[in-house]
This record gives sequence, structure tokens and C-alpha cells, in this order.
Amino acid sequence: MSTQHAAPHSAAPSEAAQTRRAVSNILKGSAGNLVEWYDLYVYTVFAAYFQAHFFNSKDELQAGLEAMAVFSTSFLMRPIGSWFFGRYADRNGRKAALTLSVTLMSAGSFAIAVLPTQDVIGIWALVLLILIRVLQGFSVGGEYGTSATYMSEAATSKRRGFFSSFQYVTLVGGQMLALLVLVILQNTLGDGLLKEWGWRIPFAIGGVAALVVLWLRRSMEETVSEEQVQAAKAPASSGEAQPGTLRLLFTRHWKPLLICIGVTLGGTVAFYTYTNFILKFMNDTSGIAKTDTSVINFWALFIFMLLQPVYGIISDKVGRKPLLLWFGITGVLFTWPLLSTLAGTKDPFTAFLLMMGGLLIVGGYTSINALVKAELFPASIRALGVGLGYAIANSLFGGTVPLIGAALQKSDQVDVFFTYVTIAIGVSLLVYIFALKNKKTTHLDREQGHAWSGTAASGVPAGAPAVAARKGDDDDFVNA
Repeated sequence: MSTQHAAPHSAAPSEAAQTRRAVSNILKGSAGNLVEWYDLYVYTVFAAYFQAHFFNSKDELQAGLEAMAVFSTSFLMRPIGSWFFGRYADRNGRKAALTLSVTLMSAGSFAIAVLPTQDVIGIWALVLLILIRVLQGFSVGGEYGTSATYMSEAATSKRRGFFSSFQYVTLVGGQMLALLVLVILQNTLGDGLLKEWGWRIPFAIGGVAALVVLWLRRSMEETVSEEQVQAAKAPASSGEAQPGTLRLLFTRHWKPLLICIGVTLGGTVAFYTYTNFILKFMNDTSGIAKTDTSVINFWALFIFMLLQPVYGIISDKVGRKPLLLWFGITGVLFTWPLLSTLAGTKDPFTAFLLMMGGLLIVGGYTSINALVKAELFPASIRALGVGLGYAIANSLFGGTVPLIGAALQKSDQVDVFFTYVTIAIGVSLLVYIFALKNKKTTHLDREQGHAWSGTAASGVPAGAPAVAARKGDDDDFVNA
């Protein structure tokens, strides 16, 4: 790999200084992730309270199905958002892409907060809701790949698993924050006011929070080298693909792209099952009150969030592959028992233990999946490769979980849903077994071999990702 770096002008910083710098950048990068995923999840968390304002159906299950269908439409834009922001980040820098992404999400949240209902503007209420969700799906499509890339590049090499795990700390934190807002509003406003106008409050909160993150991200360090930015702007040489282009991705790095999709498939289905759809699943199948299911979800997700760095630390010690195998094997074995038992339970504590069991399994994937994908690609194509690979799998499989689950639930075929989740995890397990190796030198290892040797004159950390990988780097796509 080409690794031409600017000459440092200062001595290598101490390990403590490296860690402080990494922590600062990770916090600024992950704060936006928290807000973006809060804004995404707040829709499903409050769907039961606002669905009557946008959907005509008097059947609560049918209205819920229609609400989840709108939720799923946002996933249709994920691949497009990942392509746009991935290309933008690889060619203009991670900071610029992350700033643009959170700006769009903020605008979408404010729009929903003030959106007129069908009683006021008729069918246009639903049309506008769909358009706003599509815009937010476009934004989140770009956030995942770019933030995964940025956090992996900003982390110190020995603690890369630990630092990068904070992407899912904030991702889960976004959903947990949405649930916390729900619990507070349920206990202060009650169902009546929540259904009347209180459902607008969480969207307004998301819009304001995004503006705060926009201010924080102004002081983020950039991890893309000036060399890569200049190469992206320069006219393409004959037969040479530029950084951040589909041509470079599809001609030189199609193998890791396929691996990225395979790594994501089962993980995203399991993640959305146990963190997103499960709230509606418990409300519809158990005898537990809605207020109790919200509390169960909140505390289970809170513990799940705190466990992400623990899994990350373990991966720094033993490698990434053992954790993925933990997720794949236990997911295949225990998905059916956990979900089928949860469907019939009426005891809140039992439901909490069952949900927690599922999340302990999924943690083997969530904590390190962003890093595993980032390690597959060189800097010149990393944001696009990670984002597009994730978005394709997420749009086809993860994003459709609430819709598929709700449809099978309505047709009294929930057992088929359990089978679907199990098979999806099984497919990814095959990828973990046969396409990944443990503790292999990765693109990030090669790029960051001198990443902490000083600070380049351009303001980019010396050793920051170089322009492009040498031909043949795909031979190294198996890693973990």
C-alpha cells in the first residue's frame, strides 16, 4: 500500500496524549451518531401515538403495519445515502460528510415536529411524512459508513476495538434516549395528550440536539490526508480509478464489499429484532402493559449499551472473529427458544431476562462490526465500501424486519418470523467461519503504523490514511 505521509514537525506524543486526542475525536464523532439514531428510532417508539393522525385505518394492527411500512421506506434511501456520503467522505474528508449528514437529520426532525395532520391537509400529511422519512433515511445511510470509518481511523491501534465500539454505544444510546423520552412523557402527559399533540415533542428534541452536535463537530480532527483529497480532485489518470468512486470499489475491492454485506446480513436482522421490533412484538403478543414494556426495553438497552465497550476490549485481546462466532452460533441456537418464550410470557421480569438474553447474543456483532468492515478497505475507498455494503444489507434485511414481523404477526404466522431471523444469522455465520481470519494484519494496521509519530503540517495526524491501495490488496480481504 502507498503510505506517503507528510513529515512530522514534532516529536511523537505520549500514549496518554494519543488517548486524549482519540477520546476527544471519538466523542465528537459519536455524538452525531447518537442524535441521528435517536431521530430515526423515535419514529417507531412513538408510532402508536401519532399513527392515527396520518393513517386512516381504524384497525390498530393495520395502522401499525402501515406505520412500519413508512418506517421501512426510509431504508430504501440507505444505499443512495451511503453512496453519496461515502464518496463525499473519501473525496472531501470525514468531517465534512458527518457535518452535512447531521444537518439533514436535524431538518427532518423539525419538519415532523410541525407537520400538519391528515385532518388539516388530508393525504398530503402522509405524503410529506414519507418524504421526510426518505430524507432521514438518506442522512442515516451516510452517517453509518462515515462514522464507522472515522471512529476506526481516529482510534489508537491497541484499543481500536474499544474505541470503535462507541459507535454502537451511541447507536443504542439513541434508541434508549427515545425510550427514556417515551417513559417520561407517558408518566407526565398520559396517553390522551400524547396522542393529541405530545408525540411532537420528541421530534423537536431531536432537531435541537442535532444543532448542538453540528456545533461540536466543527472542532473534529480530520483523518483523511491532504494527499487523498488532492488525488480525488485531480483529473483521473488513464486506467486509474480515483478515491471514493464506484469504479475503484467494483474493480479492485468487490470481494471485501461482498464480505461486508455478508457480515451485516444476519447481524442487522438480529439487531432490529431485539432492539426495534421487540417493543411492538411484546405489546401485541404478551399481556404486559405498554408502560411496563417501555421500561423493560429501556433497562435492557441500557445494559446492552454499557456492554459494547466490554465486548470491544475483549476483541482487542482475542481478535474480532471469536466474538462474531459467539453471535452466529448462539444466535442460530437460541433465537427460536427466546422469541417463542417471550411471545407467551406475562411476567415483566421474565420478559426482561429474555430480551437481555437476545441482546447478549447480538452484542458479539454490534460491538465490533463497524471495525471489522472498516478493516476490510483501504482509506481511499473505506467510507464508500463500509457504507454501501452496510446499506445494501440493511435496506434489504434489517430495515424490513419491523414490516415483515408486523405482517407475519397480523397473519398469525409469527413462527415463520422466528425462522427467518434464525436463517439470516446462519448465513452470516458461514461468512464468519469461511471468509474471516483472526488477528490478521489489516489495512488500518498498515496505514496507522506511524499514525502517532507527530502532527502533519496540514493539521491531519501524520500517518493518516493514504490515497489508494496497491493493486492486489484484495488478497488481504480476509481479516478479523
